[in-house]
Amino acid sequence: MFITLEGIEGTGKSTQLKLMAEYLESRGQDVLLTREPGGSDLGRELRRMLLHMDSQGMAPTAELFLYLADRAQHVAQVIRPALEAGKWVISDRFADSTVVYQGYGRGLDPKLLHSLNAVAVDGLWPEMTILLDLDPETGLNRALARNLREGKSREEGRFEAEALDFHRRVREGYLTWAALHPDRFRLVDGKETPEVVFQRVRDLLEPHLP
Repeated sequence: MFITLEGIEGTGKSTQLKLMAEYLESRGQDVLLTREPGGSDLGRELRRMLLHMDSQGMAPTAELFLYLADRAQHVAQVIRPALEAGKWVISDRFADSTVVYQGYGRGLDPKLLHSLNAVAVDGLWPEMTILLDLDPETGLNRALARNLREGKSREEGRFEAEALDFHRRVREGYLTWAALHPDRFRLVDGKETPEVVFQRVRDLLEPHLP
């Protein structure tokens, strides 16, 4: 099964990924955790370009095509082979991030972005997307504190450096996009403790377990 986690900065996606993997493995499932950007060998190079503070000023269209290149390689090298091997694949971000960040956030056409994503994913869409929702002020404060704590403010802080209005557009974009795809999206309130959030995530996983 292919599951993706989405949300603005600071919603706790990385924490939930680890909790999901631990839970699924305890239930006898083989799990691969991955992320975008950076899930493949090529993606790790692209991640440095996309998230480093030195890339401030990157044109929105240049940013878009780097993400699409990352995704195409991610699907071909990592996600599809893992699914074919019978693994659960859980990715921290995927195609929806491009529609929301480059579309609702940067002002590119979401419909065009969805079409370009269709080329990059080559027919492979998540079976479920869990959207961790959080108000942008709280999420941004969490993300900035995390980057400072981990010493990543320069290497991976380009999006955290965006104005609060950008993060508000992204959050609203996620909610809009989720409403347009109710068959796949599941909304989870991200303001609770990680343990409470995971209880809700676990309830979403249960129906898919043998």
